[in-house]
Amino acid sequence: MNRAAEIVIPELDRPARGIDWLSPLELGVLAAIWGASFMFQRVAAPDFGALPLGEIRLALGAVVLLPFLWRDRAAFPLRLWPTLVLIGAINSAIPFALFAWAAQHAPAGVIAISNSMAVLFTALVAFLFYGERIGGKHGLALFAGFAGVVVLASAKTAGASPGWAVAAGTAAAFLYGVGVNLIRRHLAQLPPIALAAATLSCAAVVLLPFALWTWPAQPIPVQSWLAAAALGIVCSGIAYAVYYRLIQRIGAGRAVTVTYLVPLFAVVWAWMLLDETPTLPMFVAGALILGSVAMSQKK
Repeated sequence: MNRAAEIVIPELDRPARGIDWLSPLELGVLAAIWGASFMFQRVAAPDFGALPLGEIRLALGAVVLLPFLWRDRAAFPLRLWPTLVLIGAINSAIPFALFAWAAQHAPAGVIAISNSMAVLFTALVAFLFYGERIGGKHGLALFAGFAGVVVLASAKTAGASPGWAVAAGTAAAFLYGVGVNLIRRHLAQLPPIALAAATLSCAAVVLLPFALWTWPAQPIPVQSWLAAAALGIVCSGIAYAVYYRLIQRIGAGRAVTVTYLVPLFAVVWAWMLLDETPTLPMFVAGALILGSVAMSQKK
């Protein structure tokens, strides 16, 4: 979560005084990590199932970030926690489970491309529920993005249609768009890394009973455990810390450019390590969706 697109917080978007060599390096590393998250889900999801894998990812990611929450605990009064629980469910628990389910039915590149719709859904939700305007450029971007989703869902991959997997990934991206808008309007004043720790922790608690109920009866291979651990510790916990560090240093507008690189890394990792060959519809859909995301951004 891959989650590059859903945590853009405009209140933190301030111009950088100067971008050193470290910032583009961190952007590239972050894109590689989030791209790998879809590969790890492809490895682990068939053995764990969607809900248990989502729970492990949430719990391990939260554990990595808990020191930040403890440091800033004074900023989280008791009255905020019901809101944190709601946003944790919308922005993490349900999307993580949807992506884990999709990983059982479609290649990693397909899921990563559908995830890129989160940036467009953020603008759409702001328009539908908060009265923000969508200009002609944004409207065209949304149209192109949805066209990319249609191309992706209607294509054949390994003789089967990934339509339902694309639908699940797109639904998760829509929930990310809802989550971003809720954070912008209700929680933007909170320390961002501590906020990520709080929402991941709440999401882990929400998903826990469902994960235990559907926990697989058969033994889980070591390879899947390692993939799940990497998904939670590296792709969620460490990646969040790096991303928020980038937001604070170079601004959210620049940090969100990682969105354009994540599907590329996802396709490359899956091709190199899982033998998932990219297809022409994936390239067409990727060009439509990522092009529309680029079109929707400010200069």
